[in-house]
Amino acid sequence: MNVWPRLLRRKPMEAIAIALIGAGFAMLFQPFMLELYSYSFITLLVGTLMFIVVSKFPE
Repeated sequence: MNVWPRLLRRKPMEAIAIALIGAGFAMLFQPFMLELYSYSFITLLVGTLMFIVVSKFPE
């Protein structure tokens, strides 16, 4: 019996984590705003850690 809510399943949460990683890379390589560059590493780190944790969730 699967009691996990739909939003907390692996596929949607992995999509959010991958979007965070992509946003972190975009923030890292953009030349316009120093604030975005400043938060790029933390965004990449949160996305990566989220992906690692979410990969253990049930399908």
